[in-house]
Amino acid sequence: MSPEAIALVMFAGMIVLMLTGQRIFAMIGAVAAASALALYGNSAAELPFNAVFKLFSWYALLTLPLFIFMGHMMAKSGIAEDLYRMMHVWCGKLPGGLAMGTIFLMVIISAINGLSVAGLAIGSAIALPEMLRRGYDKVLITGVVQGGSTLGILLPPSVVMVLFSVIARQPVSELWLAGVLPGLMMAAVFAIYVYVRVKLNPSLAPKLSDEELNMPLREKILLLKAGIAPVVIFLLMIGLFVMGYTNLLESSAVGATAATVAAAWKRRLNFKLLVEAAHETMSVTAMFMWIVLGALAFSAVFDGIGAVRAIENIFIHNWELSPWAVIILMQLSFIVMGMFLDDTAMLVIVAPLYIPLVQRLDLGIDHQMAWFGILYTITCQIAYVTPPFGYNLFLMRGMAPKEITLIDIYRSIIPFALMMVLCIVLLMIFPQIATWLPSYFRG
Repeated sequence: MSPEAIALVMFAGMIVLMLTGQRIFAMIGAVAAASALALYGNSAAELPFNAVFKLFSWYALLTLPLFIFMGHMMAKSGIAEDLYRMMHVWCGKLPGGLAMGTIFLMVIISAINGLSVAGLAIGSAIALPEMLRRGYDKVLITGVVQGGSTLGILLPPSVVMVLFSVIARQPVSELWLAGVLPGLMMAAVFAIYVYVRVKLNPSLAPKLSDEELNMPLREKILLLKAGIAPVVIFLLMIGLFVMGYTNLLESSAVGATAATVAAAWKRRLNFKLLVEAAHETMSVTAMFMWIVLGALAFSAVFDGIGAVRAIENIFIHNWELSPWAVIILMQLSFIVMGMFLDDTAMLVIVAPLYIPLVQRLDLGIDHQMAWFGILYTITCQIAYVTPPFGYNLFLMRGMAPKEITLIDIYRSIIPFALMMVLCIVLLMIFPQIATWLPSYFRG
């Protein structure tokens, strides 16, 4: 069989096995093992062992459990609930102020969390009931919570970016820096949408009561202390790393320690909280490790048969596509896959093909792989919220108040998914939005 045919069989086999609903890492590993045995015989038995040792040698993976622990500690210690009250008071006078405040809250949570699920849980448990009680349109605020929660994987310290950096073998610091401005841009686009929508139709977001609007300035300033802990954690973790005082692993340890100290400072740290955070940290970390291991085994076989070079010849030489046409095709395929797969499955499927191909494309962009990583990450955000299998949709259905139906959830996300696509287009037209900050700090 030709390399192209072998690659097609491998991809088709992996997709078919994934449709069975079994564990992703097991399906990827099964395809890799079967392909290796068919191609190389008994000598392929060394493949998983080599992948394991390669996995253990990747320094960046040590940060994963620390970042995940930090996120769970911040979510479970109630710090986000205090942040929401602060945003509610300070943004309440604006049209749709609570919804806009929820978006800003999601930005802050993203900056200390790195996960989408925690932001969604906080928003659905705290923000949704409060805004419903005040008469906000349920479709609007459901979209706000879902769209805002996806910012957790675009702003540092994004766990998805750490996984991408490991598989793509790129510095995670460049990816984090590249994600800052696109993440803030997307949050601003969401907030502008809410403001304009409510301005055109004020019934979507009734004004606050006079008692809430006329809170004394002294009490408002006292509420600002809710933002102290997240800001301190973020500055300690990201600031020390960017300034060169700590390396990546040390910064993740600083973040995890600071989150634990913050929970103790608020007198919410106890043994039960530590056990729950540790248990969820180990569960998520183990899942990530198995997926990366399966991806390494699959990539080893895929590279060994020369499939990447063969597909590159099809795109560039046979079809005579320009580098930008190739990137556009990749993004379209991401969006389609995102309707059926989660972010890790997408990355595992495309990593053997897309990442080497992007490295060979001459786009004239500084920090090209970091820029592509941001495009991939935004597409993951779209994957989280698009039917039929966007898992944020199902999480929202499980956590939202009973008056919000599945149809409301599906309707709510359409404008936010379109705004994410708009941000992808802007990043392709103006790649400097993602590359300026890495270039500035490198310079």
